[in-house]
Amino acid sequence: MKRRDLLKSSALAGASLLSSAGESSALRAGQPASSDDDVKTFDLGDFELLSGETLTSATLAYKTHGQLSPAKDNVIVFPTWYAGRHTSNEGMIGEELALDPSRYFIVVPNQFGNGLSSSPSNTAPPQDRMRFPVVHPYDNIRAQHRLLTERYGVDRIKLVVGFSMSGQQAFHWGALYPDMVERIAPICGSAKTAVHNYVFLEGIKAALTADCAWNNGEYTSPPVTGLRAFSRVYTGWFASQAFFREGIHTTIGDTLDEGIFAMAEANFGSFDANDLLAMLATWQAADISAHPRFGGDLSAALASIRARAFVMPAQTDLYFPPEDNELEIAQMPNAELRVIPTIWGHLAGGGRNPEDTLWLSQQLTELLAS
Repeated sequence: MKRRDLLKSSALAGASLLSSAGESSALRAGQPASSDDDVKTFDLGDFELLSGETLTSATLAYKTHGQLSPAKDNVIVFPTWYAGRHTSNEGMIGEELALDPSRYFIVVPNQFGNGLSSSPSNTAPPQDRMRFPVVHPYDNIRAQHRLLTERYGVDRIKLVVGFSMSGQQAFHWGALYPDMVERIAPICGSAKTAVHNYVFLEGIKAALTADCAWNNGEYTSPPVTGLRAFSRVYTGWFASQAFFREGIHTTIGDTLDEGIFAMAEANFGSFDANDLLAMLATWQAADISAHPRFGGDLSAALASIRARAFVMPAQTDLYFPPEDNELEIAQMPNAELRVIPTIWGHLAGGGRNPEDTLWLSQQLTELLAS
């Protein structure tokens, strides 16, 4: 199904809302997020998607940290999240943290739709703009699997860790490749996008596409009004009520307009609007049971994850609440629930708050030692 049809019939965990101002100012709609010479590209050729459609001349952009060991047994996969690129993950990587590049070979693949890997903004007609096909999390996982096996000869993964949409990818990795993945650590993510989460995404989608300049995705200049509305609606969801009540938002700016609104608008406004919707569609489609292997049986898909799992929701997350993860881990054979004690809401998992990052690093250190 084309996403144009998906919009007619009816999709962001943008923790990168608090991306550094330097990164945000460097981004432009439809343009690469980074001039980092270490970014690599893996050509996938004509890549068949879970939907049966083929993404032509597909590419996967990625960055690595550290060195692959001779035994190829030190691999960590850490995909990107909504409205994030490989640079967004770097707050969670460092020699003082669990994701230590002096010990591990950390692969950070950019998900389809983020403007670096194949996306509406960089794909040639007839798959450009709103004609870009719906990409499922499983499509990202299969592309990453090809990268690891074909380019690096990897057959074991020590850990798949991810935040928000990439936390959803960690669940998908564990379900699709149970013999390859030793551990997973989904942070503020779920095995299946919940109905309430889906409804939230419909709201921000509607805010963006209501702009007349949107023109059904055929805009000649960015739909600035829609992007601004999208950003403002989203701002009320990425942190908790206590985050605002205790004034943490004022550390970004003295007023909402000068601070957190401006930060959100700079980040989302730096993305091509069609790219934002492509990633949103992937988020809405997330469901580890949506694969021929499981036939829609979520319990069977969860039971197939044999990897040791620390599932880590934030206590105050508004759209990936701990209660959803409680239901999931009850059906996983080797999983523990570790709730982040924070008022930062969803933002707790994205490396923005040092206290939360340290807590997560401690859990990951324990998981990696297990």
